[in-house]
Amino acid sequence: MVILSIAPSSSTVFTSPVPALIPARVYSSSSLALAAARITTTTFSFSARCPWTVVLCGASKSVRVMAEFVEDKKKDSTAASAAAAAVVAVSASASGSSSTSASELPLSLNFVDLRTEEDLLSGINRAAEAGRLPLHVTQGLDELYQNYRNAIYESGHPKAHDVVLSNMAVVFDRILMDVKDPFEFPSYHKAIREPFDYYLLGQSYIRPLIDFRNSYVGNISLFDEIEQKLQQGENVILMSNHQTEADPAIIASLLESTHPYLAENMAYVAGDRVITDPLCKPFSMGRNLICVYSKKHMYDDPELVEMKRRANTKSLKEMALLFRDGSNIIWIAPSGGRDRPDPVTKEWYPAPFDASSVDNMRRLAEHAGIPGHFYPLAILCYDIMPPPLQVEKEIGEKRVISFHGAGLSVGPKISFHEVAATLDGAEEAKVAYTKALYDSVSEQYNVLKSAINGKQGVDASTTAVSLSQPWKSCQLN
Repeated sequence: MVILSIAPSSSTVFTSPVPALIPARVYSSSSLALAAARITTTTFSFSARCPWTVVLCGASKSVRVMAEFVEDKKKDSTAASAAAAAVVAVSASASGSSSTSASELPLSLNFVDLRTEEDLLSGINRAAEAGRLPLHVTQGLDELYQNYRNAIYESGHPKAHDVVLSNMAVVFDRILMDVKDPFEFPSYHKAIREPFDYYLLGQSYIRPLIDFRNSYVGNISLFDEIEQKLQQGENVILMSNHQTEADPAIIASLLESTHPYLAENMAYVAGDRVITDPLCKPFSMGRNLICVYSKKHMYDDPELVEMKRRANTKSLKEMALLFRDGSNIIWIAPSGGRDRPDPVTKEWYPAPFDASSVDNMRRLAEHAGIPGHFYPLAILCYDIMPPPLQVEKEIGEKRVISFHGAGLSVGPKISFHEVAATLDGAEEAKVAYTKALYDSVSEQYNVLKSAINGKQGVDASTTAVSLSQPWKSCQLN
């Protein structure tokens, strides 16, 4: 993966030799292979206002090793060597956020002459007047635009206007296309990267909303360990809390400078709302998803209960196949939904894990006959796109959007058999194992909370959670 962002002109200029690549894009290893023959060393000038920093991230050992792993899996030595040689990231911004936009993604004929905000919104209005957009979708798009624009402008991004216009034009374009010809998600959906790169769409849209100066990753070395497990043909299951619809893009944004393979290849167990809401679908199309119906919405419509159960059974079978293949990393929120604040204290906290969900994943992984490792993962990002305070039955929630710091932390793997060794019954072991995973997530979450919301930064680190900002410490090899 290559990330290249250029800061606006100002007083301090940095010049470094880097591969000559198209700016403001994120590339997968396969796309790098196509461009490898054209990569030559050129000098780029990066300018930034002090105290901005320019960070050149070279192909780390982790990235090189994972490139070899991709080669083994895909039998494509050209793609792997190109990926290893060309992993370069440049981060420059007053907030630490990238200036990456989706402006280079191809548009349909909906917005070919787009130049201003008025052009964009009038295009949506014309589609609505022509009957190509339902009223509730039109209203949702207008609200989405206003909230996204306000968040980007409040971030202080030096090219806020360009970022908002280019990103929202592509998002609106894809939403309009999907309303016209709805995409149906299979039980196991693989991210669509071509001919249109939906992964890049999500990354370009979310990255400017993250305040990287106030964002942190906990225990970065454990992500190296996770990659090693995948290289060995083993599976990794991340047992995580869940905060926003944007969790996958935020996780990828915090990992992509050091662990691009994880960022691009992680599969997410996703509820039906993100694959049916017109405003969510284009972003979901860019992720690897195992589609399920959440327990929280299983009985919203009694007539659909049996259909949902059959669909979930099919998804479990797909997951079983992934585990049997090996070398897969799967993210799941055993709470069955997004975190919500305490109604009294208004404090956010990880929603309790469901012991049955945890145990089902454990048994499914063990049944595959390939080692599966369970890691507790904590994410803090609710301020960027908080969910409604209450669980809603209707599709089409209000999108509140903000520019804010985010955090991600992983804890050491937790073995069910080690937890169960001192216990008597299976039920007791199931509950104890769920508690061990949840307690680790909660502990990590509280450290992230102190670092980000408490403004303690890396000083919030503990003996169990070592915080860092890896996008700052990369060096060009």
